[in-house]
Amino acid sequence: MGRRTRWAAAFVAAGLLACTAPAVGAQAASSTQRIDLKVLVVDDGGPSVAAIVNELDLTGTPYTRVSLNDASRPVINAAFLSGTDSSGRAEGRYQAVVLPNNAPFPAGSAEMAALQSYEQQFAVRQVDAYTYAQPSVGLNWAASPGYIGALDGMQGTVTSAGLGGSFRYLKGGVPFEDNDPNVTESYGYLATPLATQAAGASFTPLVTMPIPNAGGAQGVLAGEYDHGGVSELVLTFAYNQYQQQYRLLARGIVDWMTQGIHLGYDRNYFAMHVDDVFLPDDRWSSTAKCTPGDAASACQGTPAASEIRMTPADVTYAQQWEKANNFTFDFLFNGGGSDDATQNGTVDDPLTDSLLQNKSSFRWVNHTYDHPFLGCVQNTATVPWSCTTGANGATQWVDQQTIQSAISNNVTWAAQHGLSIDSSELVTGEHSGLKTLPQQPVDNPNLAPALAATGVKWTGSDHSREPDQRAVGSSTLTVPRFPMNVYYNAGKVADEVDEYNWLYTATAQGGSGICTANPATSTCLPAPLDESTGYSSYIVPLEARIDMGHILGDNPDPHYAHQSNLTEDRLLYPVLDTLFASYNQLLASDAPMVNLRESAIGAELQQRSTWQSAVTAGKVTAYRVGSTVTVQAPAGVQVPVTMPTGTVQPGLLGLVSTPAGTAYAGELSGWLTPKLLQSGVTLTLNAAGTPAAAPATTTAKAAPAVAPAAVKPYQPASVARQVPLTTSAVAALPKSKK
Repeated sequence: MGRRTRWAAAFVAAGLLACTAPAVGAQAASSTQRIDLKVLVVDDGGPSVAAIVNELDLTGTPYTRVSLNDASRPVINAAFLSGTDSSGRAEGRYQAVVLPNNAPFPAGSAEMAALQSYEQQFAVRQVDAYTYAQPSVGLNWAASPGYIGALDGMQGTVTSAGLGGSFRYLKGGVPFEDNDPNVTESYGYLATPLATQAAGASFTPLVTMPIPNAGGAQGVLAGEYDHGGVSELVLTFAYNQYQQQYRLLARGIVDWMTQGIHLGYDRNYFAMHVDDVFLPDDRWSSTAKCTPGDAASACQGTPAASEIRMTPADVTYAQQWEKANNFTFDFLFNGGGSDDATQNGTVDDPLTDSLLQNKSSFRWVNHTYDHPFLGCVQNTATVPWSCTTGANGATQWVDQQTIQSAISNNVTWAAQHGLSIDSSELVTGEHSGLKTLPQQPVDNPNLAPALAATGVKWTGSDHSREPDQRAVGSSTLTVPRFPMNVYYNAGKVADEVDEYNWLYTATAQGGSGICTANPATSTCLPAPLDESTGYSSYIVPLEARIDMGHILGDNPDPHYAHQSNLTEDRLLYPVLDTLFASYNQLLASDAPMVNLRESAIGAELQQRSTWQSAVTAGKVTAYRVGSTVTVQAPAGVQVPVTMPTGTVQPGLLGLVSTPAGTAYAGELSGWLTPKLLQSGVTLTLNAAGTPAAAPATTTAKAAPAVAPAAVKPYQPASVARQVPLTTSAVAALPKSKK
């Protein structure tokens, strides 16, 4: 049974630029002013600003980016920031400002003065993406008490003010990663707020961490500094877009800066595809270091071991696990596996009986009838396989009728056995038919017409090969799927660890050496994992951490493993248990995992793409005047919004108002379209639902007159980690074919 597992994860290091001058400010905004729903990002090229930009991109929140490293950039002055609209109202062109630190311009800069004046006039908030603790942001220097250094493995806590405000979707804990004990991954400054703030100023800690050896004193990681009509979100730790501590806080950072009113839509998605249901999977050979049964592998001639196939007890266990976790598996099924086991109904197959008796417990997705390879005609005489060519050198392709039969026969089988499916959904075996580098650089030209003929609108693709949704012909879009490092050819822990060691150790250690040959995508394990403990101590937490990053990254793409991982040692469950336990420990109950089926995921990706295209083309206009939000977008483009609880979308003449989306993470959010006979989306804010300023907190020691010599910018070293290999790096690896 053909499989190509894939491995991908990205990790980068964070940095810091120095910041110096204090800021000042004055008055509140008028309710008659227009504020455009767009964020101004002043970018120094560092990872902290890049992380915030990444969050804006993920959620679909419009922004304008001004690079400080671009000699031709626009000058930030009053004319750039504001003006007068066609109705004669004062217009603020940005609803929030992101700066790399509290003072990225030279002392006395006219641009900084213009920004401060703008923020005062229009009551616009400012994020200091990464600054060190200093009196100019309302904090003491990080000394007596204070701390400057690595934060790896330390625990942050959201304060009551944070939980009552923009970080309400968290339970309170913000653990800082420590993925490599030999490398500093996180760095920061822990200091207390000034005991005596400047006249009219206040500082509210939102996320804190105990200062080491300071008798329980809490140092600030994130806090709101209000002074002279300016509100700054002060962040005193280094981060990048991949680190879990940032991903936990990213939603709240955007919510704080926009005061809970912005374009964009954010959910924590997780879907679990289980491939090859009804079929058996071939078993890894720990002696031959390949999978017997694969005609295109180095295992040719090696006796095949017993195949791996679920049992009725595994079906019961899956049901119980779903119920305990309020979650539904997607079972990607191959009806031919059942027909083989029952000899087309003449022999009883307990697994088929159990799955059909409990069919309502799972979602079912077409994985083709018998899992054929639907790309080029494979030449299995080579290792790895290659595409067969004709006498003229042209690639030979699996024909359209074969593809259509593989799809439609499984639909027919589902109907005959009472499985409820969405026939617009499909995942082909090995994602075959789609381009498969390096052997098959283009789609099978017969794939698109076959998909159209069988009514397939959504077909699964390999996220490690193609992370973005794309069209296949004129009627079908892909749904990228994340592979998990839980291998299709392993039902036992020992086999999983043995194969993992072979992939991720150097040749001198008995491994394949692929990790050595691909240093850009992965590092080798320092030593082979112990076969009895390596799975639980190393593979499980690493995989769960990678998957959590996808969930917190507003990524709806499903994850996939195989039916072989639900039987024998049931390898998938420890990963899921670790993942779910971590999620439930960190996220509030009103921010649950969202578990969508393939077609809904595909539609979500399509909506995002359509929206982003309209924003990029400058075809979206959105602004707020007082309690009214107005959004104009091209016809047919759904508008993603996030608004305070109580916000409504009025109908014609203000009649038949409906909520502005659905409740999630303490807010309303959704994809909206204009009401009947309306040309745009109009929303009315509920003043009671608009986030209020957090109460001031000013408990701290007074600042010393000068900065301690230890206070300085810091750039952590890159973190060298053993991470999953990409699919292209393991293209030569033999995989089982059934």
